[in-house]
Amino acid sequence: MSKGLPKRSEDYSLWYNELVKKADLAENSAVRGCMVIKPYGYSIWEKMQAELDRMFKETGHSNAYFPLFIPKSFLSKEASHVEGFAKECAVVTHYRLKNAEDGSGVIVDPEAKLEEELIVRPTSETVIWSTYKNWIQSYRDLPLLVNQWANVVRWEMRTRLFLRTTEFLWQEGHTAHATKKEAEAETLQMMNVYAQFAEDFMALPVVRGRKTESERFAGADDTLCIEAMMQDGKALQAGTSHYLGQNFAKAFDVKFATKEGGLEYVWGTSWGVSTRLMGALIMAHSDDNGLVLPPKLAPIQVVIIPIYRKDEEFDAISEKANELMAELRKVGVSVKYDNRDTHKPGFKFAEHELKGVPLRIAIGPRDLENGTIEIARRDTLTKEQFELASQPIAEKIADMLEEIQTSIYSKAFDFRTEMTTEVNSWDEFKSVLEEKTGFLSAHWDGTAETEEKIKDLTKATIRCIPLDRKEEDGVCVFSGKPSKGRVLFAKAY
Repeated sequence: MSKGLPKRSEDYSLWYNELVKKADLAENSAVRGCMVIKPYGYSIWEKMQAELDRMFKETGHSNAYFPLFIPKSFLSKEASHVEGFAKECAVVTHYRLKNAEDGSGVIVDPEAKLEEELIVRPTSETVIWSTYKNWIQSYRDLPLLVNQWANVVRWEMRTRLFLRTTEFLWQEGHTAHATKKEAEAETLQMMNVYAQFAEDFMALPVVRGRKTESERFAGADDTLCIEAMMQDGKALQAGTSHYLGQNFAKAFDVKFATKEGGLEYVWGTSWGVSTRLMGALIMAHSDDNGLVLPPKLAPIQVVIIPIYRKDEEFDAISEKANELMAELRKVGVSVKYDNRDTHKPGFKFAEHELKGVPLRIAIGPRDLENGTIEIARRDTLTKEQFELASQPIAEKIADMLEEIQTSIYSKAFDFRTEMTTEVNSWDEFKSVLEEKTGFLSAHWDGTAETEEKIKDLTKATIRCIPLDRKEEDGVCVFSGKPSKGRVLFAKAY
């Protein structure tokens, strides 16, 4: 099998696009800007969903589902929210089609115009808070902790598979609380849930931070985020958690009776991650040979490939393969026996390497004689002969998968460290951004004006104000005005 992938060093963007397609993750659809997620790609997303859903439920959240369509008037109720999303909204104006009288095809029936246009949800705050007004009456109804798995539409002009598409899949949490303190704690908790998922399952080190006011979610009082570093030196926002204050509660008149007998507006949060995480997974770990998947999210953790010339050899190898699969499945390892007789072993090796299967076991007649198997690691492309009598196979494979998970994370962490540079002058800022890229840790004077000028001049944005940053006096790298601490700049997806 010829992978035919471009090299990352020569054309990173083309490498990414080709890898997504050749590894059978996704492809462009007939609808401009939208994608078809293929079974192998969707199986990775399902594993992400399962882990995140478990984590949400462990923190007390329940799933629900809200309408895809939002009355236009809802978006007008929270001024900053509608301003933030107005340019990305798809609008439904009619509810019926009919055949054209001239026989040219189907047309929109002009008589079927909606009294009020409907917005295809870009996010669900408005329709959910209009519902919460009916659900929340008293402090006894709080906190309300709800999540939904859904699709959303944001009309994008420039799209890229998984990273930015007109329609994408995500989850969005929406919670309501009796106090400001509870809502702020929820916002922080969910940002930390995302960070834990990224690091423990995606093997992706992230920076926990706060967005600047200009980068904040439309309608929020505060936005926390996790930021990751991709192999081309660009940052990627991997998840956000928003403290909404009482903004949506006031917009939709959501009040509750307090214990003391008063009436107050509730405090809200919203938070979400999307199929953009698939893009992060690909770009953070993969190489010129294809995907490199962390074992915890790999649909197939181990593939067994028979090497034989005679049918009787195949039968004996298959018996051993089935025995190994049974042992591995007992300990929860997902394993596939690739016994297709339509492809040669070399093709299968290349195919599973391209798809990022963490471990490959090859068994031939000589292995049966010697009581051995060959185990190949996808992350390091190294092989070893393993004697089956030396250690239980399930124990050996479990140890190797754990080692691969840790190794992939360590490699990404070391890369991020290498790609984080402290800069102290404007010339140094421009030089590092041009020659090295990555995260630039620099003092900023805290003004939106300076932030915008730096963005205009360099295309670098403030990715976040790190939550663990040291408060220290300094001077802004651009304006020379006083600064209270460093922030992280980067070019980003």
